[in-house]
Amino acid sequence: MLFISNGCSYISKTDESKSEITSQSIDIEKQDVLESEKLQSTEDLEKSLVSEVSEQKTYDNLWNMIQDELVLEGNANRKKVKDRIAWFGRNQQYVDRVVKRAEPYLYHIVTKLKERNMPLDLALLPIVESAYQPFAHSPSRASGIWQFIPSTGKRYGLKQNWWYDGRRDIVASTNSALTYLEALHKRFNGNWFHALAAYNSGEGNVERAIRRNKKIGKKTDFWSLRLPPETRSYVPSLLAIAEVLRNNDKYNINFKNIPNRPYFEIIDVKSQIDLATVSVLSGLSIDEVYILNPGFNRWATDPSGPHRILIPIKIAENFKNKLTTLPKSERVVWRQHIVQKGESLGLIAEHYKTSVSTIKETNRLRSNMIREGSSLLIPTAKKPNKFYSLSIDARKFRGLKTSDGKRYTYIVKRGDNLWDIGRHYGKSVNQLAKWNGISKKSFLRPKQKLIIWINDETHAKNKNVVQTTTTHNGSSTEYTVKKGDSLWLIARRFDIHVTDLLEWNNLRKNRPLQPGQTLIIRRNITGA
Repeated sequence: MLFISNGCSYISKTDESKSEITSQSIDIEKQDVLESEKLQSTEDLEKSLVSEVSEQKTYDNLWNMIQDELVLEGNANRKKVKDRIAWFGRNQQYVDRVVKRAEPYLYHIVTKLKERNMPLDLALLPIVESAYQPFAHSPSRASGIWQFIPSTGKRYGLKQNWWYDGRRDIVASTNSALTYLEALHKRFNGNWFHALAAYNSGEGNVERAIRRNKKIGKKTDFWSLRLPPETRSYVPSLLAIAEVLRNNDKYNINFKNIPNRPYFEIIDVKSQIDLATVSVLSGLSIDEVYILNPGFNRWATDPSGPHRILIPIKIAENFKNKLTTLPKSERVVWRQHIVQKGESLGLIAEHYKTSVSTIKETNRLRSNMIREGSSLLIPTAKKPNKFYSLSIDARKFRGLKTSDGKRYTYIVKRGDNLWDIGRHYGKSVNQLAKWNGISKKSFLRPKQKLIIWINDETHAKNKNVVQTTTTHNGSSTEYTVKKGDSLWLIARRFDIHVTDLLEWNNLRKNRPLQPGQTLIIRRNITGA
């Protein structure tokens, strides 16, 4: 209570006592607030530490790391996703094949995703795109584990020529794919579903679908858009494999352990090198060399680069030591060729399994004009063409057992399916089903025969042999003459004499050959 006396004011003892109590109460409240703030701060710190510990959690198995960091979820009950989950759940053998193919590449891909702070879900995208087949080739000419079509590959810096295709190069294509996905993610305002749909069908298709829905007042989420059928299945397939991985125990699907450590080392070999030499120096089979380096189309690396080779990390140091002591002359075999009458750079390049541009570059030729009698230096393969079992020519016919012109037979192996087979040979499931009179969903049986029609232009151009029979004197081959052929060129190709060709075929020396004409070629078996 306030009193006024002689113009002065004072507080009674009772009120003073109340004031002290009030003041103490305020101090206690302040202290409580401070304690509360301190407690909250401690909790935040603990949460932060827990988060940091979680981020720093170590994994022995890459699949466990991916499991823990999947972010695209919440759609497992949608019909398309459920259908794909059911399919994966029934196909352990398919998952086994995919995991085996992914093993050399997965650590590199996960590392690059983490460097860019991108969802690890995207490490599963090559399962949907290519089943992790580095040589997968779609009917739309998409290639590699990330399935770049030629134009998009060029747009994102992937070199493509006779020697090399960056769309299949694991290091180059992964870098370009992640750059492309980042660009799409930004373009679609952080919507990963839209970005993934655009990766499959193109930015324009998705943008037009969004604009169309906006115009008629519909939702613009992925599930509401009118997109191509393949794209409407594409995103659900990624979500399904992610769900199966996340809850693999629930779906009774096993993902075989892939160690969380580098599989390969990237080694700069400085210049062109024969892949047979890489095989010898590394101790790897030629197939293993190609599996790690699927970007190389032919028997050697591209003369103009890239000059990198991927080698398993456990043998990389030994390989580098051997490479250091390898004489330059042993990297690639060089041969001197004397130009004969009627020869062109194209014919010479075909004969030596090299490219016109390589011959021109090596010999500093400004044009395709060459003179009879002039000398050319040509890089050549150390081994026969069939040794390079996963070169572009060999892959086209790999696994095909018999042929009748362009009609080939494929013998089904355990775990095969139409999609995998089609991707390998660049054919669609519809084509395979139609050619063989079966359903697109048919279950394939081991040793079942499938008919595959392949445009054999390249193969025929190189071989051009239509029939071989064996007699008591040796082997007799029918050869079909093509445009530009001469007796000298054919004799050289089969390592025989022109006089023999004339005798075997009752030909006159100066009589010109006609395209389509059939010649008999006899070769002694004991000398073959």
